[in-house]
Amino acid sequence: MTGKNTSEDPACSPEETTSESAKVPAAEPPGEVAASESIGEEQVPKPQAPAPQTPAAPAATKPVPPSEDVPSAPLLLTLEDVSSSSVTVSWEPPERLGKLGLQGYVLELCREGGECWTKSYGHPGRFSRRATVNLQIPFQGKPKPQATWTHNGHALDSQRVNVRTGDQDSILFIRSAQRSDSGRYELTVRLEDLEAKAAIDILVIEKPGPPSSIRLLDVWGCNAALQWTPPQDTGNTELLGYTVQKADKKTGQWFTVLERYHPTTCTVSDLIIGNSYSFRVFSENLCGLSTSAAVTRELAHIQKADIAAKPKGFIERDFSEAPSFTQPLADHTSTPGYSTQLFCSVRPKIIWMKNKMEIQGNPKYRAVSEQGVCTLEIRKPSPFDSGVYTCKAINVLGEASVDCRLEVKGESLSH
Repeated sequence: MTGKNTSEDPACSPEETTSESAKVPAAEPPGEVAASESIGEEQVPKPQAPAPQTPAAPAATKPVPPSEDVPSAPLLLTLEDVSSSSVTVSWEPPERLGKLGLQGYVLELCREGGECWTKSYGHPGRFSRRATVNLQIPFQGKPKPQATWTHNGHALDSQRVNVRTGDQDSILFIRSAQRSDSGRYELTVRLEDLEAKAAIDILVIEKPGPPSSIRLLDVWGCNAALQWTPPQDTGNTELLGYTVQKADKKTGQWFTVLERYHPTTCTVSDLIIGNSYSFRVFSENLCGLSTSAAVTRELAHIQKADIAAKPKGFIERDFSEAPSFTQPLADHTSTPGYSTQLFCSVRPKIIWMKNKMEIQGNPKYRAVSEQGVCTLEIRKPSPFDSGVYTCKAINVLGEASVDCRLEVKGESLSH
């Protein structure tokens, strides 16, 4: 069974150092029937307050249950995974469940270097194959409520699931869990028109199968490219990734190259020249690596690279082209007395024209061409400068031109 803890370590206080059994939360509607989140004090006794210093009789204390009445410690506690905000741990059920049965588990954590252990309830509900499922949910109600279990909204399979309901609790027991036992188990307690429910999701998982196939795609230099297909059986849970290993034919020893690698293609580098390699890939989920691996059928032979230069014939290309404008002229409206600039972008030699007449050499205009961008500046234009301006590009392969209309409005600035 695996519980995943996503809680942060709270501040430590003396009250938090007392362990309690893990609880399955349940709603509590009004009335006298409710699925209780508390655990009977008979199973996990709490410290009693000291007797008051008065003539009255001292407060009664309950005896500690004999060791055979309480369960033994869980077995094989293992740290499965660590992320930035959570840890995943797994354990096996205890050897001795106790006369009262197993009600659940409580997780405690302690910061490194600290001495204070605090409760951190996880989310029980993952069981490895052939594990025993034992769910005990306490409730209360007067008179005794009617208790009903369902699996995914349907009645339980009595051949696989056993249920025992007492006056204050109901226990669901599966001796050897299978994948078909996965799903939501819900306990409903009813008393006349009142009811309360408690539910838990169980996922029965096992190790995944190996990748369905693997191929050696290419070998070049000291590198080998691999590709594989996902396993047909993921173990009834999501994959954590793949483990890729390589083995030199000379030694036959396997070395891990990648762990928990998610893509289904990879390149293995830094292979030794002159050696031949096999590769294999395992699938992995919460239960661990697949029992077997997908292994490449052919070897990757790392050969010495041929460093002899093989020059190819040079093909001279003609990059000449007819003139073309990459940015045409745009119509403008200007105010008399303020310099105006007309822009366009072209590759070859250009000629500026006004009303189809060349204006080269006219001091009123200043033509600039930088990195293919052509600019015509008209110094202090007047309404007389209105008209159609043309930028013509010419080279040996042809010519191209663009036009725009300039309109100068208003009166000239007086000086």
